[in-house]
Amino acid sequence: MSSNKNALIRYKTLDKCLKNKYRKYTLEDLIDACSDALFEFEGKESYVSRRTVQLDLQNMRSEKFGYEAPIEVYERKYYRYSDSEYSIHNISVNESDLKAMNNAVQILKQFKDFSMFKEMNGVIQKLEDSIHSTGQKSIIHLDKNEQLKGLEHIDILYESISNKKVLKILYRSFTAKESSNYVVHPQLLKEFNNRWFLICQHKGKMYNLALDRMESIDPEENVPYIDQDLDGDEYFKDIVGVTVSDTMAPRNVIFFVDSHNAPYVKTKPLHKSQEIIHETEEGTLFKICVQINFELERLLLGFGESLIVHKPRKLRLRVQEKFSAGFKNYEKLDIPDEH
Repeated sequence: MSSNKNALIRYKTLDKCLKNKYRKYTLEDLIDACSDALFEFEGKESYVSRRTVQLDLQNMRSEKFGYEAPIEVYERKYYRYSDSEYSIHNISVNESDLKAMNNAVQILKQFKDFSMFKEMNGVIQKLEDSIHSTGQKSIIHLDKNEQLKGLEHIDILYESISNKKVLKILYRSFTAKESSNYVVHPQLLKEFNNRWFLICQHKGKMYNLALDRMESIDPEENVPYIDQDLDGDEYFKDIVGVTVSDTMAPRNVIFFVDSHNAPYVKTKPLHKSQEIIHETEEGTLFKICVQINFELERLLLGFGESLIVHKPRKLRLRVQEKFSAGFKNYEKLDIPDEH
């Protein structure tokens, strides 16, 4: 058992003794009580020294852990709380603390219907009760959609990653005519642009499978799990989105944003590698270093006429081609004007 766990058990035991109105406790009694409590938790003899209990009492009296316990010695040998209503479990918070905790609870409550957080419902309720929540509406609203297709798969995927289990997933991509079975080694769950993806290994390669395209998920018991030991921050460091290439090196992407929209890109960078190359009254030239993937293209296209890709040339031509195709679609659109 860790020393921190030992200390918590001792503090809890001392608190129970010091607030007991029906028994007198000497220092030796407190030592015995702590030793008995540790024995009960560890299942083996565990003697607590006199010095340890004296330091515990000192820590409880001090501001070190926020207890400031009113411990007194009476009749020159017995220990108790001078305030009979005191307990270290009665947390004292000021108005500012209460507001901060209330705000945290309101944020947590936004996840209570989300599948992964259903087990938090009781915890949230306890927090509300313990801080005397006023039931005020949340000031912070998070962008989420609990009705997204595929969210029902998160629990089994999360458990499979946690327990290192292989899965058989019936999957149909947007471009496939028929569904296919994938035997996968799940590694990470990733949310991007309000959609969820499973990062997994399949036939020796890494895939990202959208949860909303999964038709069924079953355990695959006869296949040993391959753990890639992925670190999400490291794995996604060179991309925008979820599509990572094992072979593509990150490229410098240089793009211009007009002066009206440049502040948005400055304050919300497209990627952590973003740098400013040059600024004029017309706008700002930016640079990011990333792999070129579908999600990056969609992000750049989303800025419309306010963004121009300079380099690399292949990406610039692809974006230009998509804008040209979009322009042609509008040209041939025949919708009568409303009156």
